[in-house]
Amino acid sequence: MAGGDERRAAGAPETASMKNLARLLSMLGAEDRATPAEHKFWKTQPVTQPGDSEALPQGVIQPNVPPEQVRAAPLPLPADFAWATVDLDDEVQLREVYDLLTHHYVEDDDATMRFKYSPAFLRWVLRHPGFDKSWHVGVRVKSSGKLVAFIAGIPQELRVRTQSLQVTEINFLCVHKRLRSKRLAPVLIQEVTRRCNMSGIFQAIYTAGQVIPTPMSCTRYYHRTLDAAKLLDIGFSAVPRGMSREDHIARFALPTTTRTEGLREMQAADVPAVGRLLRRYLARFDMAPRFTDAEVRHMFAPTNEERVTWCYVVERDGRITDFVSYYSLPSSVLNHDTHDTLSAAYLFYYATEAAFDAPPAPRDTPDAPSPYERAVAAGDAPWQRTECSRLSPAEAADERGVAPWHTESAAQKSALKTRLQELISDVLVLAQQHGFDVVNCLSGMDNALFASDLKFGPGDGFLRFYLFNWRVAPIAGGLGGRAGEDDLDPAHDTPHPHPPSQWGSGNGVVMV
Repeated sequence: MAGGDERRAAGAPETASMKNLARLLSMLGAEDRATPAEHKFWKTQPVTQPGDSEALPQGVIQPNVPPEQVRAAPLPLPADFAWATVDLDDEVQLREVYDLLTHHYVEDDDATMRFKYSPAFLRWVLRHPGFDKSWHVGVRVKSSGKLVAFIAGIPQELRVRTQSLQVTEINFLCVHKRLRSKRLAPVLIQEVTRRCNMSGIFQAIYTAGQVIPTPMSCTRYYHRTLDAAKLLDIGFSAVPRGMSREDHIARFALPTTTRTEGLREMQAADVPAVGRLLRRYLARFDMAPRFTDAEVRHMFAPTNEERVTWCYVVERDGRITDFVSYYSLPSSVLNHDTHDTLSAAYLFYYATEAAFDAPPAPRDTPDAPSPYERAVAAGDAPWQRTECSRLSPAEAADERGVAPWHTESAAQKSALKTRLQELISDVLVLAQQHGFDVVNCLSGMDNALFASDLKFGPGDGFLRFYLFNWRVAPIAGGLGGRAGEDDLDPAHDTPHPHPPSQWGSGNGVVMV
């Protein structure tokens, strides 16, 4: 799939395996392809609907309510099934989720590719700081206890333009392939919604490859070949017409060592500095998460478990000036004589001082309890804390005075582009050294500033972002640089002083 449009422009046919990978990626975040029945379901939910007037107020669609006004019992299931809360602290139950996702979560139409989420990966994602066990929802067969469906909610503080709120990130919606006709997916969504509402959370963010009511941002997958010979051997790429195999492989050659002075692996002691840099960098976007230092430690600091993320910093004169990370999500390659795994690295969060005209000013805000902690101490109920930030005053001060991404000067964008190209070039070298075959990314964040120059090829997969119970004007996802993309971009008519494809994006959310 890497470089798919480039190959087609050169006249080379896209391989069947490439198309399977494209379908696999385009299905991320979705149990199955959209159907009229699914659209009928979404028309009953508090989401932006097609044709909604632009005059409708931005923000909450249905107000929060106390738990006594939330449905007390889940919707009924077919007679042979029962609801369950999956305890991921129990290794047996964690393995059940792993087995269900391995065989039934996301698979291409021809059953030749399948994502391989490891137990360590699931533990890392689903046991996010502040996680609620009740948001790990399962369906079991009554007679055997077998887990046959799952959906998860992950806590997140999300800023949408000037408004911040506590939300649930919905992920890993999965139903056993033999039970797809039971229409369990809408019931799973309603049950995790009910449980989140009982916990005082009434907004959510989720992604899907398909179009359902109504995407507020759209991003495209990009792929950078690392092991060109392997991808040719297993049919995931093809040599362009008029080019030899050797020349094709040589096109993707990388240096043997990194070039950025001061680049090193992130350590636990770097968490405060990385947290401060990342909060400042993400404050530039129209939509982005707000990470506490505790979340930065969980997501990026190394552990003794099976490795999931690779995280690096650049240190200059005792100061962290840059941060970059990626995570591992391999795919099984089925029915191949030699290779059984495609090792893929996915670009994750990054940040650099190059986005700013000057380094941050010294902190002048003493640390103190966060607004959320103060609300708890004051006795406010969970459903009254939606807009209370979990960032401490000192952490929130890191975002102070940051200008929006689309107001940055041409000189700032040029400096940012140059620095990101340097950093991501080194990421490619490091990922190759660690045995990855390809590096994937979306067109969100500032990825459009470096993707083409670093030989990331545009793929056929798109990932759309949705907000539940929150109406917002569309947010640019970095589309617009290729034919036909404008028609796919919900933010196409959103005014910006520069084309999003050249200026970056307003979407600072990266979901696994």
